[in-house]
Amino acid sequence: MAQKPSIPKGTRDFGPSEMAARNYIFDTIKSVFRTYGYAPIETPSMENLSTLLGKYGDEGDKLLFRILNSGDAFSGIDFEEYRLNEGDRQYNSKALSLKVCEKGLRYDLTVPFARFVVQHQNDISFPFKRYQIQPVWRADRPQKGRYREFYQCDVDVIGSKSLVNELELVQITDRVFRLFGVDVLIKINNRKVLTGLAEISGFPDKVVDITVAIDKIDKIGLEAVEAEMREKGLTDEAIAVIEPVLTLKGSHKEKIAAMRGLMDGKSASGIVSSAGLGGLDELEELFGLIDAAGVSQEVEIDLSLARGLNYYTGAIFEVKAKDFQIGSICGGGRYDNLTGIFGLPGMSGVGISFGADRIYDVLKGLDKFPEEVTSSTRVLFANMGDTELKYLLPVVKSLREAGVACEIYPESLKLKKQFDYADRKAIPFISITGGDEMAAGTVNIKNLSSGEQRNFRKEDTKGILEFVSE
Repeated sequence: MAQKPSIPKGTRDFGPSEMAARNYIFDTIKSVFRTYGYAPIETPSMENLSTLLGKYGDEGDKLLFRILNSGDAFSGIDFEEYRLNEGDRQYNSKALSLKVCEKGLRYDLTVPFARFVVQHQNDISFPFKRYQIQPVWRADRPQKGRYREFYQCDVDVIGSKSLVNELELVQITDRVFRLFGVDVLIKINNRKVLTGLAEISGFPDKVVDITVAIDKIDKIGLEAVEAEMREKGLTDEAIAVIEPVLTLKGSHKEKIAAMRGLMDGKSASGIVSSAGLGGLDELEELFGLIDAAGVSQEVEIDLSLARGLNYYTGAIFEVKAKDFQIGSICGGGRYDNLTGIFGLPGMSGVGISFGADRIYDVLKGLDKFPEEVTSSTRVLFANMGDTELKYLLPVVKSLREAGVACEIYPESLKLKKQFDYADRKAIPFISITGGDEMAAGTVNIKNLSSGEQRNFRKEDTKGILEFVSE
């Protein structure tokens, strides 16, 4: 018995209508990227593991798909060197994988971008503005809205520390979702504020542990976050300093003012955090720019926003749909020295990533795809026989050259089958042109939605074009 075909969990097939919808997403996002001066690049699906490891934190490293070296990868391996305990069958899989795997599938587009910038620095004009739309892979547990293979639409600028770049990312996000007709909430924080939070709690060396815990607050809740911080060694007194910040309410001005009171030594710990105050200064300047720019979508400071990636150093962003329950659909932030790990220090950059797969789910769930997106074919020409087919070929050619997607039904079958074909593909217009029309030198076009039909002169491409474009 033949094995039933399947695909790996966390991956998906996309048929023609789904691809039309996805291309609508990509084309819309690209069009906005281009209006802000960003140019496209592509990088390979696989990178050297040395490029990827250590850039995403321990949890991120666990989610990297490693590629087994070609040939007999395990030839010459002394497994005894990797045995954890003498006499058992457990091995140090992490160390062993590094021996047999030199490459991995990219986890995101930002680290490969940093590698690209360093490798091609002599060919780049800085500040360098690029966008990149390609798939990434994560060995995550598949669930609703979380996939192992998914597309990211990244936009980054590197070689400038100006907060105008952060503003542009907010404006790009605002414009993209206005074009999609989706209301979103753009959340912003600053990693320097989180560093300050660790400092005023008395645990400056625990900033990564605090950040990783805080990043889970939407998934596991405040109590579980506090429990995780205790597991990492924070005291109840330290957690008492952090907790009010995570639940702080009010306008961005009120939140910044409240945080200044904590960072300038007025907290219970009495510790002054220059890093935290610097982050608040940046937030204040950025929100001043956002207010002046007239951004339409809702933007707020979320002091519990952490973003788990270790390379962020300044502003961090997260975007959520207001009317559809799903995780974040965009995320990003400022990174001051990501290129430094590849030998080019001091090259600050900032970017944001649009999660195309989640955006697809949101648009589908909210029925926001334009009707014309679902069908690429505008007109179906029914096949009434060989003579009629030859009569119609010049008409079809003229319409295609004018940019109208047309199909000719390949066989001369009963009209019901041809109508059913148009209905299944959501083709809005059909042409049934027979002997009478040929004798009159005309072409019949019918609107399948309204029932209206007209006869046009065979040469009247303009008239047909106007009718099928209504």
